[in-house]
Amino acid sequence: MQNTAETGPDAPIDVTPLLDDPYAGYAALREAGPVHRITGADGQPAWLVTRYDDVRRALADPRLSLDKRHAAPGSYRGFSLPPALDANLMNMDPPDHTRVRRLVVKAFTPGRVRALRAPVQRVADALLDAMEENGRAELIADYAGPLPITVICDLLGIPQDDRRDFLAWSDALVTPDPSRPQAMKEAVGAMLEFYTGLIAAKRAEPGDDLLSDLIAVRDDAEDGAAGDRLTEDELTSLAFLILFAGYENTVHLIGNAVLTLLDHPEQFTELRRNPAELPAAVEEFLRFDGPAPLAIRRFPVEDLDIGGVRIPAGESVLLSIASANRDPARFPDPDRLDRGRELSGHLALGHGIHYCLGAPLARMEAEIALGALIGRFPGLRLDVPRGELRHRRALRARGLISLPVAW
Repeated sequence: MQNTAETGPDAPIDVTPLLDDPYAGYAALREAGPVHRITGADGQPAWLVTRYDDVRRALADPRLSLDKRHAAPGSYRGFSLPPALDANLMNMDPPDHTRVRRLVVKAFTPGRVRALRAPVQRVADALLDAMEENGRAELIADYAGPLPITVICDLLGIPQDDRRDFLAWSDALVTPDPSRPQAMKEAVGAMLEFYTGLIAAKRAEPGDDLLSDLIAVRDDAEDGAAGDRLTEDELTSLAFLILFAGYENTVHLIGNAVLTLLDHPEQFTELRRNPAELPAAVEEFLRFDGPAPLAIRRFPVEDLDIGGVRIPAGESVLLSIASANRDPARFPDPDRLDRGRELSGHLALGHGIHYCLGAPLARMEAEIALGALIGRFPGLRLDVPRGELRHRRALRARGLISLPVAW
């Protein structure tokens, strides 16, 4: 890969190596320069930021907007969701972001998450019970996927029978099938119909769940408290974001962490002997091979400099979390799995006002999922040659397509 200074703004670099071998690709980019001109997933040029200090500062820089209205004309061609799914925190700046986040953050406080530990443990144990007698499993489909989808659906109050299609919709959005160009639009249409119907059902018969609480906030706020209301599109979009992000990131975190442990059997054994070290281990798994290589795209509201590179207002900026978390200037020997390293500054869950809303829940789910798995199956091993495993070919998601295991 070439430096931006060598290629110039009219010659974006090829990012294919980042799909095939992301960490080697990002290492080459970091060495070559702090900011590079690339062709993004939408086919449009974008600026990719690779070094830890620059990424961390940019994540908290209010001049970098998430609102697509700040994109320069013709500079961004991302997939368009309907307004009822697009009016979410991933596309908002303050004050709207502050208002909407304040309404939902109470669902993810440390106390609320602690109250979910026992239900999550029961889900993990039940999934392992179903797997155990077979002696082998496809861990993504049988464990890493069902656990977070069950937890987040229970949190939102989604009936069991309505969960079966969600995984296919999620896959269609994150990893589009080139042979089925209509699949993404079909998934979006199905999701919109699903959420609209679900909210109508909850309005008619509220339950003891987060979605019913959000509907009450939307419907019951007095006119004088309009600043604390959700619009109907914001309500639907929040349900979409909580379910989608609550599943997608956690399933990849668990799958990547299990593979990392299988690649480091001595650490598998150490964690099994010392399960109290799981919280620190999850932080290192997040840094080492996290589920979200890129932060959500941003648009400068004015011309600005990042890493000494001038970026015009309105152009797409991609902040590489994966590259920042392997930057040797911040994490010595970054390609080594080290559960004892100082990890307080890793960026796998973001930084600043857009820090991951569900971070406490994702951490807790990963700790329980990994602890239950390695405690139950001390002889866990891959059931296929290591070279046969494949990750999704996506810049924005780092996750395994499948993970066959045996014990």
